[in-house]
Amino acid sequence: ALKLGQARGAAIVAATNSGLTIAEYSARQIKQAVVGTGAADKSQVQHMVKTILKLPGTPQADAADALAVALCHAHSHTSIARLAGQATKTVRGRLR
Repeated sequence: ALKLGQARGAAIVAATNSGLTIAEYSARQIKQAVVGTGAADKSQVQHMVKTILKLPGTPQADAADALAVALCHAHSHTSIARLAGQATKTVRGRLR
């Protein structure tokens, strides 16, 4: 756990020093955004990621977790922009 924390800290410092914006979400927030309940298990996350992204097969647990974080962030980004009155647009299916 200590080494993971150190690696996470180093990644955050490197990203911040490069001018990137950092966003953090708890596991419960991610599950809530993707599945609809913060108490979802891994198989539920995998199923919803497959369904939302229309994937041909069920992604491995680690891949589903990473995609779930991306979905949570995309959802949060558009929600925050709407609240702020900013227009969000997509270019070739990607948020801009």
